[in-house]
Amino acid sequence: MRIDLSPSLSIGDNAPFALIAGPCVIESEEHVHFLAGRIAQIAGPFVFKASFDKANRSSVSSYRGPGLVEGLRILAGLKAKGHFILTDIHEPSQAEPAAEAADILQIPAFLCRQTDLLVAAGRTGRVVNIKKGQFVAPEDIHLAAEKVASTGNNKVLLTERGAAFGYHSLVVDMRGLAIMRESRPVVFDATHSVQMPGASGSASGGQPRFIEPLSRAAVAVGIDALFLEVHEAPERALSDGANALRLDLLGPLLGRLRTIDGLVKRF
Repeated sequence: MRIDLSPSLSIGDNAPFALIAGPCVIESEEHVHFLAGRIAQIAGPFVFKASFDKANRSSVSSYRGPGLVEGLRILAGLKAKGHFILTDIHEPSQAEPAAEAADILQIPAFLCRQTDLLVAAGRTGRVVNIKKGQFVAPEDIHLAAEKVASTGNNKVLLTERGAAFGYHSLVVDMRGLAIMRESRPVVFDATHSVQMPGASGSASGGQPRFIEPLSRAAVAVGIDALFLEVHEAPERALSDGANALRLDLLGPLLGRLRTIDGLVKRF
């Protein structure tokens, strides 16, 4: 299966892996325009990712984002500049308004089995990216994709973001990428896969030094897209900075990963 976002950007069917990248959450209008521009300079055509609301933050006092109305206004401004947009939705009522600004609607991992949410996303006709829950086996996530497809919308991506491995830890089973890819184009979320959920007390920790080795392994398996949360100063990020990739590391990393991707997809 191949999903064409434009003549210059396709996901699946042995195309070079697409990049999905951006900050965890919209921090400001100025910031997302800065990051989108810099990532485009480094990577070429890509999908910009940012959330208008992080409804599942560890603490009630954590920054969540600008909210639906303001967040979608900001994302629509990026789209008007020619960027492809991915954003999360958490409730069925958010699907239609989010679809006006986004090319891809993302279903968060904790909500990947929520039927009403999946169906609402599917009915928009937009591409739907389902993050596999940390509690879901790779051979079972196709059932979530079928809920979206029941609307007549077959434009579905499946994302691996690590499986729960005891407390405060995740592990990536590379077999799962191959299993998931048997039914849909598969995305590897390298930055959430190195997250340590709840490990910092009121927030999650992370081990960003493992972003590259896990990404190398995933690209060698043959993924269709790579998901990276990127920030110019992760230590100042308002959400998920502990597991984000520093912006100045993106170019060298992509160069190495694209070399691997080219070799793998040649055969």
